[in-house]
Amino acid sequence: MSLLKNVGTIGGLTAVSRVFGFLRDILIARVLGATAMGDAWQLAFMLPNIFRRLFAEGAFASAFVPLFNRRMKEDGDVSEARAFAENVLAVLLPILIIFGAIALMVMPWVVEYFVTDGLTEQAGNLEIAILLARITFPYLLFMSVATLIAAILNSLSRFAAAAAAPILLNICLIVALGYGLTLGEGIAARRETAQWMAVAVSLSGLLQVLWLGFFMRRAGFQLSLVAPQLTSGVKELFVLAVPAIFGAGVYQISRVVDLFFLSNLPVGSYTHLQMADRWNQLPLGIIGIALGTAILPALSRFLGREQDEEAARLQSNAIELSMLLTVPCAVALFFTGTAFVQVFMAGQAFTQEDAGVTGMVVSGLVLGLPAYVLVKVLTPNFFARKDTRTPVITAALSLLVTAALNYYFVFVLQIGVVGLAIAGAVGAWINIMLLGSILHVRGFYRMPSRIMGRVFRIILAAAVMGAALWWLMQHIGGWFVGSYGQQALGLSAILAVGIATYAFAAIILGVLDKATMQRLMRRQS
Repeated sequence: MSLLKNVGTIGGLTAVSRVFGFLRDILIARVLGATAMGDAWQLAFMLPNIFRRLFAEGAFASAFVPLFNRRMKEDGDVSEARAFAENVLAVLLPILIIFGAIALMVMPWVVEYFVTDGLTEQAGNLEIAILLARITFPYLLFMSVATLIAAILNSLSRFAAAAAAPILLNICLIVALGYGLTLGEGIAARRETAQWMAVAVSLSGLLQVLWLGFFMRRAGFQLSLVAPQLTSGVKELFVLAVPAIFGAGVYQISRVVDLFFLSNLPVGSYTHLQMADRWNQLPLGIIGIALGTAILPALSRFLGREQDEEAARLQSNAIELSMLLTVPCAVALFFTGTAFVQVFMAGQAFTQEDAGVTGMVVSGLVLGLPAYVLVKVLTPNFFARKDTRTPVITAALSLLVTAALNYYFVFVLQIGVVGLAIAGAVGAWINIMLLGSILHVRGFYRMPSRIMGRVFRIILAAAVMGAALWWLMQHIGGWFVGSYGQQALGLSAILAVGIATYAFAAIILGVLDKATMQRLMRRQS
């Protein structure tokens, strides 16, 4: 399948999930708001997701996919690949169960360390926060198993089911929030809603396992539970995964560092950051994750066949496509993020003041949006070569810079949660510069001058759009706190001006042309 088609399949379904997630977060903002209970929910939801991303998604998939693909025979024989996957599952499950049990026992100390002082001012809030974290934590077990099945489906080029699975999480949460809307307002209603949301999270994990298992069986691949044993394949997986876990761990440590700084900020900071990150995650999830998922199996195949030129071409296409889509998104959100937050999230428990702070955080986060996506695009080049160590080193160096900037922005400049967003963006760009330089020096990938020229023209086209949006916002900024009619007209103006100016500039500068589209649509072997 072509890169563009694969990305379209994954990105399209991811977009549906993000739309549901967007609706979910609108409801969370309206029902829980930037309150103590809103922060308690955000913390409870972040904890299992930190470990999910650490153990399951990036680290596991980056090690598992190349090893699994190596065991897939060209004649269609999957017996060796199936045995490998079954052995991995047999070892993974006991580790997850033991780790989950320990986490549930120490949860009171973990939550108490990270909650803000303002959250504990009201009696009972700390106990509820601990309960929420304990209810959501089994999500880690379910999603780790789901990640294994999703990696198998992706290796079989069955991308759709895995890309659609997160929709179940958002549907479950939306149902819980819908029930919460019937409870009315007040502390008691918010507490009960948060508890049902925690139940919905763990339930959605189980549903995703069942969903993916169904499609795996439809693809003719079935796993059985076997006795755990450390086979040579499992040992090789751990050898590759441990550095990747440390690499993912660097990013998740940065999340824990964020939690530390957030705990020193006013009540509502958790919610402001998470609500802003939703806007950043829309393009990041649709474009970055789709590209990274689509190119890893193809890169592994090209490099396994020693087709270095094809691998370099695929890498170039992925970089160009990622910049074509993310640079204009980042520029548009930088100038209009506050307007979108005011229209979609402000109301009920989420005030206009909360919307203003969240909008500033959006502007800080999207400074690093192209870099976040490029990390997803460049790291598969290392993973496909079974090099999971180098991304660890670059991520660790960027973390040091991010942590230092966090301290400076929060405690010295005292710019609050916005500082965390800016620090993360700077760290992401440093990571990209290091990854790109190492690929170049080692001769793994050297960006052609043609691609550099196209990226430069993409930036110019986005700058033209940004200037137009800046001018527009000077004249219609007040519309987004007005009537529904004014808000709808304002959003329509943003979309019309943004799309028209970017398309015009892109065509004039030669960013969009028939040859480019044909090149991106070229079929990958």
